[in-house]
Amino acid sequence: MFLKSVFWFILFVLITYSCSIHKNRIQQQVNYIHSNNAEVKEITPSYLSAKLDKYAISAEFFPAKSQNERIRFLILHYTACDMKTAAKTLTTKEVSSHYLVSDSLDNQIHLLVTEDKRAWHAGVSQFKGITNLNDISIGIEIVNMGFKAGVLDEFLFYYFPDYQIKKIAALTKDIIARYKIDPTFVLGHSDIAPQRKYDPGPLFPWKKLHDEYGIGAWYEEDLKSSFLNQYDTMMYHSPEFITSVQQDLSKYGYEIKTTSKWDEQTKKVIRAFQFHFNSQNHSGILDAETWSILQALNEKYRK
Repeated sequence: MFLKSVFWFILFVLITYSCSIHKNRIQQQVNYIHSNNAEVKEITPSYLSAKLDKYAISAEFFPAKSQNERIRFLILHYTACDMKTAAKTLTTKEVSSHYLVSDSLDNQIHLLVTEDKRAWHAGVSQFKGITNLNDISIGIEIVNMGFKAGVLDEFLFYYFPDYQIKKIAALTKDIIARYKIDPTFVLGHSDIAPQRKYDPGPLFPWKKLHDEYGIGAWYEEDLKSSFLNQYDTMMYHSPEFITSVQQDLSKYGYEIKTTSKWDEQTKKVIRAFQFHFNSQNHSGILDAETWSILQALNEKYRK
């Protein structure tokens, strides 16, 4: 009886020790994945590898050199509705996002879809020739009423309070650091779907996020000024100039057809570009400022 008890005790110790080693190996994998990023976070390891009853999954050769993150884009949206409606829509309808940032003065950010899963937030989308952005992006919905109709068919957009921007900055900076997202791939919904979307609109403070938090892309003022001096109003209606503008917008990443005309699709792409980089003019009509900013961005990021 005594020998039997000793046997079971030794077996229990060996199993416990083996489980401990396995757990530590998994945690080492988690730490390795995040060791070069902003912060090592606790991750449920269940989806890191297969778990089989009769076979052991060895991690001795982990990680392979030939790999990269699946997440390449960070897409920001506004909800165009209040918090209660947004939460219900994003959790019960055929649309979702990874995060929901409320407009409340608190420290809460709501996780709706874990980052290892695909959320349905981008829809039909394209940037830099890449489509199906739901597959390779993280989506953040920001509670904001969007816009209301103004006089002369103008849209009156709603501001984003500073305390809400601080939440967005903290969240986006963390995501960008962990996935090493390119600055030009931090975008609004209107950037990736300019023919049908407006969000997060011209009042979203892209410049503030760039200047104060190092988030996203922005142009250099001296470069913009140098191009401003080159703008020729006499060329505005020439097919050659229109073609060059359409090609420059495509070069930066926007989906646009080269038609050599100031057509409706071009107007919508210019408007989306202005929403992001020239909020003082978001008419969709190209002006010297918008053209110079486009040239400066391509000079900085697309050489």
